[in-house]
Amino acid sequence: MRVVDDVQDPLELAPFRGIRYASPDARALINSPELDVARALAPPYDVVDAVSAGHLLRGGPRNAVRLTVPPAAHALTGLTGPDRYRRAATTLRTWIESGTLVRDRFPSLYVYEQLLPGGERQRGLIGALRLPGPGARSVRAHEEVFAESVADRALLMTEARANLEPVFLLYQGGRGNQRGAAALAAEAEPPAVPLVDTTTDDGVTHRLWAITDTPQLFEIAADLAPRNALIADGHHRYAAYQQMHAANPTARAWGYGLALLVNSDTSPPHVGAIHRVIAGLDCRSAARAAGTAAKVDDLGGCSIDAASARLADAAERGPALLLADARHRYLVRDIDRDRLAALLPKRSPRWRALPTAALIGIFLPMWKVRDEDAELVHDNAAEAARSAVPGERTAVLLPALSVDDVYAVTAGGELTPRKSTSFGPKPRTGLVLRSLDPPDTP
Repeated sequence: MRVVDDVQDPLELAPFRGIRYASPDARALINSPELDVARALAPPYDVVDAVSAGHLLRGGPRNAVRLTVPPAAHALTGLTGPDRYRRAATTLRTWIESGTLVRDRFPSLYVYEQLLPGGERQRGLIGALRLPGPGARSVRAHEEVFAESVADRALLMTEARANLEPVFLLYQGGRGNQRGAAALAAEAEPPAVPLVDTTTDDGVTHRLWAITDTPQLFEIAADLAPRNALIADGHHRYAAYQQMHAANPTARAWGYGLALLVNSDTSPPHVGAIHRVIAGLDCRSAARAAGTAAKVDDLGGCSIDAASARLADAAERGPALLLADARHRYLVRDIDRDRLAALLPKRSPRWRALPTAALIGIFLPMWKVRDEDAELVHDNAAEAARSAVPGERTAVLLPALSVDDVYAVTAGGELTPRKSTSFGPKPRTGLVLRSLDPPDTP
């Protein structure tokens, strides 16, 4: 799909009065015997399945997953069903009324830092993103969305009257820029004691600061205005923002949506691949067929790590993929570019150079498989290979894209092929919520 739009519209991230977990005395620092914030946070709704949702609920009765009602948690009472959105809204109101959640006194932008176990750090700003007008390029998507998933999030926001988790955005703010938003991503600490400093069970430390200083907020606004942002994660939530804004054009609150904005120059994101596991596809037969459109190397029974290294090396020279099951590894490389161009004539050369373009343009039709029917495994080649059974299921392992690949494709007005990227680290849900009722409207 090509997106044609070039309207100039400033990128704006507005301060708002956030709703956050609080201790019973409503102090800002929320780690307490009564409420362990680490057990209250949750991953984004669309990566939560029934098993992980159950784990989150057992870990804490006030976990944010009760508010986000992930559709995949179909087996859990209270999270799904025809009245699931109303129940989530009731839970939100109850937690506010009981003091489990409190509104901050002053409109703020929130500095959010994630420290990973390996020492990597991602720091960005959480605020109310002003939704750009039709045709504007200040916020760019890189994936298509599905109407059912958009409607799911829009219904939840309508009932809850709140944005419950942020969209994850990237922008190119430069490394040497020590002004405004970029300065907050530099090595210096924000000028305040953290509101939150906690570590979740995956070993990631989450820290949060509030920025309320008016001159600093103006400086941030001036720094961001001429830039544009890329949606890294949360396309369906962003589309739900747009849908609700269109349905309520005169309601100022619906003209904004909760977002995390990260400078990818100072906090480069991890971009993982999304692998496929295809039932009913024999690995050796798939490799033989692929040989009609590419060179195929039989790697024998080498380890997935070794095969993945070969895949990464081949991907430096063009689109490539790896076929695997418990016994076999086949590297598919040097894919016929003329054939791909003939099959996808309306796509740009940059788009056709993506590994997922070759997968959906040549190989899935060759194998008579729909991409929608494949099982998806995010950023874990070993897990995908383990689930592949010789003669019954084949893992199709893909190399990861770079963030520059995604920026380049979207700058040309195109979206990446379906399920091409898995950006991380994703923001945890529950650190900051945004009410759509006054007085929290920007």
